[in-house]
Amino acid sequence: MISGNTSSTKQIQEAILSLSDAERISIINWLIQIDRKIWDSEIETDFSENGPGSKLLAQIKKDFKSGCCTTWD
Repeated sequence: MISGNTSSTKQIQEAILSLSDAERISIINWLIQIDRKIWDSEIETDFSENGPGSKLLAQIKKDFKSGCCTTWD
């Protein structure tokens, strides 16, 4: 695995710039997929039973059940 130092980052950037358009698009799509997976994992963790967002989610559910909130149509 490549460490996060500046020289390796620059090497990666230079390598990406040397790719063809199709190869660069493939890398971009791959990075987007990774970002989405990371985001989904973070959301699941944040709003899990003991996650930092669990209290907020509980309050939202309570407000919705009590009629304080409605669905968007």
